Amino acid sequence: MSAAISAIIVNYNAGALLHRCIDSLLACPLKIEIIVVDNASTDSSLNELVGLANIHVIKNPSNLGFAKACNIGIRIATAPFLFFLNPDCSFQPDTLTKLLDVMQADARVGMVGGLLVNADGTEQAGGRRAVPTPWRSFTRAFGLVRFADRWPRLFFDFHLHNQPLPDHAVEVEAISGACMMVRREAILDVGEWDEEYFLHCEDLDWCMRFRQKGWKILFVPTAKIVHEQGACGRSRPLFVEWHKHKGMLRFYRKFFQHQYPGILMGLVILGVWFRFVLVAGYHSFVRFRKS
Repeated sequence: MSAAISAIIVNYNAGALLHRCIDSLLACPLKIEIIVVDNASTDSSLNELVGLANIHVIKNPSNLGFAKACNIGIRIATAPFLFFLNPDCSFQPDTLTKLLDVMQADARVGMVGGLLVNADGTEQAGGRRAVPTPWRSFTRAFGLVRFADRWPRLFFDFHLHNQPLPDHAVEVEAISGACMMVRREAILDVGEWDEEYFLHCEDLDWCMRFRQKGWKILFVPTAKIVHEQGACGRSRPLFVEWHKHKGMLRFYRKFFQHQYPGILMGLVILGVWFRFVLVAGYHSFVRFRKS
């Protein structure tokens, strides 16, 4: 019996969380091909897989970044639906069935994502969102989203988790790469992940390209996934923030540079790096206090 879903997990020092993630997959009633692409982990996370059968492990000689590792998984996956999953995610056995049912109900659905929650059950940002255009990011950074109730079109908040949770699958502009089921046919049409991103914003890029090609992206609120957000990057916060902000700049230049005059795009770039300086300063201060 061939696999219905190829699950692709990009691992980097996820520790015991990787085992818990794979346990969630193994508990599913569906036939699943499990592919772990390891980005040169230095912890014992791959040792957690000892004794688990039928798991394809690819060990990269260095940390190639999230997008490249995902593409490596794509190229060896065999199922018609690919499930990209962070190793810090876990879920109930029926979660994948709920996602797959939504995918199969409409041939134009190219991508679906579930409800990402914290350990306490509260919804995380990112599982359902609008595209963070430079203007939307500006309004959020300066607190202007508080005027969204009065002027919703002008000060729209792209973090949709602040809105009431729908009771059925709904179309959204973007979902999170932490938990993303994708139709193989759509990948062949749109193309693979953009490998110029190392970490962060590559999922937004893919969502943009899917929508440009006419593929629907759906958020499935009944498919709940517990996400230990940031677990794999806590030991290197400055490294993560550096690549996150580089990813922001690539995303803005790639999709919005033609919409913004040169001086405005310059202000956007300045704002991104100013934000990085603030965040880097904060992490440096925290590290200094702990030392």
